[in-house]
Amino acid sequence: MKPKLSTDPMYKLLRDGKITEFNARFQAKEKPDFTNCDFRGVDLRGLEVTGVDFSGSYFRQADLRGVDLSHCNLDGASIHGAQISGVLFPRELSPQEIMLSHQQGTRMRYGL
Repeated sequence: MKPKLSTDPMYKLLRDGKITEFNARFQAKEKPDFTNCDFRGVDLRGLEVTGVDFSGSYFRQADLRGVDLSHCNLDGASIHGAQISGVLFPRELSPQEIMLSHQQGTRMRYGL
């Protein structure tokens, strides 16, 4: 499935670099739909997203430095060329899956 530019207002906040506003709305229990979304080149530093479903999303060359994704669904997501220093990935994703996605653009799969 091709990544989409979503019409979700929370998605638009991230595309516009409004991380602080996104975090405030997220903490106020507003839940975004980020499945199969295109985050290419988006700066997501400072993002707080516990429990968000990013399955199938595309993070090519996005800036994810320091983001805690440990409780997010990343099944089928790709992080090709993204800045991932300090990212906390879900335990279920093997280091090999993360490395292949980062270097080759493969879609990450959870261990079987």
